[in-house]
Amino acid sequence: MTATDPAAGHKAEHTAEHTAEHRAKDTAGRVTHRRRPELAAFLRSRRARVTPQDVGMAPGPRRRTPGLRREEVAQLSGVGVTWYTWLEQGRPINASPQVLDAVARTLRLERPEREHLYQLAGVAYDAAPETAAQTVAADVQGILDAMDPLPAVVYNARYDLLATNLAYRLLFPVPADLRETGTGRVANAMWTLFVTPDELCPLLFREDELPVMVGILRSAYGRHVGEPAWEEFIRALSDASDCFDGLWRGGDVAPPGKYIKTFRHQALDGELRMTSTSLSVDNMPECRIVVYSPVDEETRALLGALRADDKRSRP
Repeated sequence: MTATDPAAGHKAEHTAEHTAEHRAKDTAGRVTHRRRPELAAFLRSRRARVTPQDVGMAPGPRRRTPGLRREEVAQLSGVGVTWYTWLEQGRPINASPQVLDAVARTLRLERPEREHLYQLAGVAYDAAPETAAQTVAADVQGILDAMDPLPAVVYNARYDLLATNLAYRLLFPVPADLRETGTGRVANAMWTLFVTPDELCPLLFREDELPVMVGILRSAYGRHVGEPAWEEFIRALSDASDCFDGLWRGGDVAPPGKYIKTFRHQALDGELRMTSTSLSVDNMPECRIVVYSPVDEETRALLGALRADDKRSRP
């Protein structure tokens, strides 16, 4: 029987691992190298189909480029001209998901095209918030119900109402089916507050509160510029409300967070002062649970009276 040298065995094993690692890197390098020309061709073809008018720009005289120029794509996407040029030339540069999303919005890529862009750039793809499921799971609805008698709601970044609890529905009457408003639109808190006449609006001190809400909306809009659903919502609400149109044109931004708001209810004699607190929701990008908590005993008593009136009115 021949003795085996442990050192020699270890060396051979190390050499095999090194060879395998080298081959894997070499294969990955060749794949990346082949992707770059495809990435360049894909970006050029997508750029050629977007006209200056599509993005609100004047066409200008003597345009030889079909569609947008490289520098226009860079400007609209908020990236450097050199960086975008190198990306379109297929050079070996790093691209973050945030930057690719900005380019995708400028080029108006549909979801399959966006995913294709990520793959060609060698970046892991996650569904964009606009395309992510907006269905509220049973456990999230259970959390809302457990918060009762505190009003609670799930909003997405556009203030669409995705789920509510009973206390919220008593304080802010909403359609039984949140997806059916009679206008063809999803029930939306922003739309209600701007379109409802002053004397019927549940939010007091709108001149102070609404600019903050528009600022939060604009902060989220920065991630969705060019997306049809967002652009249509902003256009429609601007047409429906001069107040919203003026605030939107102001360009202010604000973060979601903890705010004190004052409400009223047609069935109550008094003001409800409540703190709104935002909580993130797992697996629901850009969605949040907003909970309204009384800031004083008068408000707590009014909420109790509202619940008692509801019980008496039921058969």
